Parts: sequence; structure tokens; C-alpha cells
Amino acid sequence: MSDGHGFTELVAPTPGGRVFRREFHTGFSDSSPSGRIRLDAIARWLQDVAYADVADAGLAQAAVWVVRRTRIRVEQWPRFAQRFAVATYCSGLGRMWAERRTTVTGAGESSPCVEAVSLWVHLEPDRWRPTPLSEAELETYRDSAAGRRVTARLRHPPALTGSGGERWSFRAVDCDLADHINNAAYWQPLEEELLSGEEPDTIDAEIEYRTPAQPGEVRIVRNGSHRWIVDGDGETLASILVYRK
Repeated sequence: MSDGHGFTELVAPTPGGRVFRREFHTGFSDSSPSGRIRLDAIARWLQDVAYADVADAGLAQAAVWVVRRTRIRVEQWPRFAQRFAVATYCSGLGRMWAERRTTVTGAGESSPCVEAVSLWVHLEPDRWRPTPLSEAELETYRDSAAGRRVTARLRHPPALTGSGGERWSFRAVDCDLADHINNAAYWQPLEEELLSGEEPDTIDAEIEYRTPAQPGEVRIVRNGSHRWIVDGDGETLASILVYRK
């Protein structure tokens, strides 16, 4: 399901469902020159708290989860040297994927400053192929999903054809355990764009990950609120939909 802008819907938690919480402290490497926490740093928080939840549930060895789509809505930018409570829960289930909602709330605050939602694909731990969720996983997350079904269908429009766009390079240090570019690194081209102009008060952005990227040069193609990350053969690696104020 999506909202009026085409973004993934931000679903409220289900009473009685599993919610996992962890505290995060912002650091130097997370911060822009102005002191706000960058989008790629927030994306790392999302994946770290997701894994921590799975590990806390005793399911870390059951599967490998890879991100298909992530939306990050910043209502107020987290800042350097602050503490935050990060809460995450399952907001929908599919046969071989699941949706995870995450909120970031400043210490002592009542309303989240960041809302996020990601679609994760469930892979076999040995062959890394999509596989149905186990009964143990379903039992753990069924209550919080509350019967809501989600699909892994891509929704963003295809990339513009032809050449053009700005050059960008992914580095070997951007690779993770899956031996491809980590999902958080895909936010860096958008961050570079934000750092080149006036800082927005708020932002709402969603990335769909289409094809795993390897280190090397890519192109960033822009058209209005849409961005595409395209490799040298013209294949779309990821698409970004962004609204800023």
C-alpha cells in the first residue's frame, strides 16, 4: 500500500504486537558539517536495529534479509551529540518478504523525529535465494503484522533512457557481508545533493533497490522528484523518490 505521493504507507504499531527498542548515540561520522545526522547514517541505524531485533528473537540464523525498498521521512533532523530511542516492529507479512516499520525519537521527546519503513526479502542462509518464512518467524511477527499482507512489487517508474546524468563512484569500502554495495551507501548521492545547497527543514525519500551494485562508476540521473542510479550498461540499480521542504 502507498500514500498520496506514491510512498510506502507508514503503519502504526498494533497493540500487543512485538516492538523491539534500542538506544542510539549520534557520533562524528554520522554528522554533516551543520551537525545534522545524514540520511546514510539513519539508514545504517535502520539495518542495525532490524538485525538486533531478529537476533533478540533467536532468529538470526534462520535466514538472510536483504532490503528491497526503504522510505525515510524526517520531520526534524536528528543532531550531533543527541541520544535517540529507535523502535522497530513488523508491519506486514508476505510469503517470502516482510515489512518493517521503525521510529526514531529523541530522548525525552514524545513524537518521533524520523519515521521509516522498509521491505525486506527473506533469503535462504546458504544459497541466498528467496524462501518462505518459517513458522517460528511467522509466530514471532504475526501479531504485530495483524494480518496485513505486503508484496515485493516495484512501484517507482523506470529510469529515463539515454545517456547523461552525473558521475558517481561506489567504493570497495561500501560493500558489506553480501559482497555488494550496502543499502545505506545508496543514500550518499542524495546526501551529496543536500550538502550542495540549502539544508531542507524536512525530507521524505524512498529508495527501491533493483539490482545489487558493485564498486565502480555509475550515473545519477535526475528528473523532478525522481532520481535513478544507473550503471555503465544502462541498467537501473536503484530508484529514488524524494520530496523536500
